[in-house]
Amino acid sequence: MPPTTTTRPYGTRIARYFEHIKGDYHFEDVPDKKDASITTKQKVYDREPEPPTLTGLALFLGFTSLQAFEVYEQTGFYAAQLQMGRLMIEAEYEKRLHYQSATGAIFALKTLGWKEQHDQSTGIDGLKSISITITTSGPKVAQAEKEVDL
Repeated sequence: MPPTTTTRPYGTRIARYFEHIKGDYHFEDVPDKKDASITTKQKVYDREPEPPTLTGLALFLGFTSLQAFEVYEQTGFYAAQLQMGRLMIEAEYEKRLHYQSATGAIFALKTLGWKEQHDQSTGIDGLKSISITITTSGPKVAQAEKEVDL
């Protein structure tokens, strides 16, 4: 069943979820390690940031299961807003594909319906050719230390 709150549209509540996962923090004056008379402002988290997740969004909106969220996403009054929320989460995972270790993001995207596609074409029509031309520029590379002029 969908949440019973009707005073706020899901779009606003979805935006609040994305604000919520940023965490809560305050600033404290921290003395400099070398000179205690100098202080700098440092961000201190009261509640750590969280990564966006579909289950986290469903819980934040008041759903009791991911299945209820998905049913309402397909047939509910706020289906378009829930689909937008899902898309926002997918966008966050997609951004993480550009990180050095993207294994978790790849797994998450696959569970959200993404799939790898390979070029399956075989035969003459599917072949592509590439031409490589090697050009050199600049000074000749030294082959030994004796050839280096400083």
